[in-house]
Amino acid sequence: MTEEKKIKTNDRIDAMFKAGAHFGYQKSRRDASTTPYIFGTKNKIEIIDLEKTLAQLEKAEEFVSGIAKLGKQILFVGGKSEAKTALKIGAESINMPYVDGRWIGGAITNFPEIKKRIAKFEDLQKQKEKGELLKYTKKERLLIDREIANLDAMFSGIVSMKEAPKALFVIDPKKEFIAVAEAGKFGIPVIALANTDCNIKNIDFPIIANDASVSSIAFFIAEIVKSYKAGKIAKA
Repeated sequence: MTEEKKIKTNDRIDAMFKAGAHFGYQKSRRDASTTPYIFGTKNKIEIIDLEKTLAQLEKAEEFVSGIAKLGKQILFVGGKSEAKTALKIGAESINMPYVDGRWIGGAITNFPEIKKRIAKFEDLQKQKEKGELLKYTKKERLLIDREIANLDAMFSGIVSMKEAPKALFVIDPKKEFIAVAEAGKFGIPVIALANTDCNIKNIDFPIIANDASVSSIAFFIAEIVKSYKAGKIAKA
């Protein structure tokens, strides 16, 4: 390893450390699949080996960059409260679809039906913007407004998803197990920020790190976003 590479590696590990990425859970919560990535224990909390985390992150970044070069989409998924803000900001910064709330069952496995509902949402929005809903009674408009609000809550993040994504980037695959399972059925690779309580056996690109703190989650989302941007620049 060159001196420049060593400095860059140390800087990235330091950045992960400052973000609290090294904090796992108590040993009693550990999933056996994460055992090789645990450095030790401090105050009953397992400490993640950030050198191994960095190696995983770099593999994920290379994969993400490749997807960007193909001009394909990555679906960002993270409904837990600690992830919502960073997930939405990160995904929107690269025009990627995202789910920052409850996973929509069938978003992948029944995508044709989901596309129909998205189309309805877009149509109702356009009608409202053009004032075309004024032809309805006040009660009818109220019902339509409620429907628009419901559709917005469910689909606003995936309006740009016109075809099945090339990959999923998931925050906490244990929580988002339905999304991971749906991706698996269609052979869609999953990149996942996963803490020590997650089963990573079926995750294509696991990144073992703290998936419960705002700072750690924001750090890894930012790194994935940077990789996508770099891939787009390389394509151009």
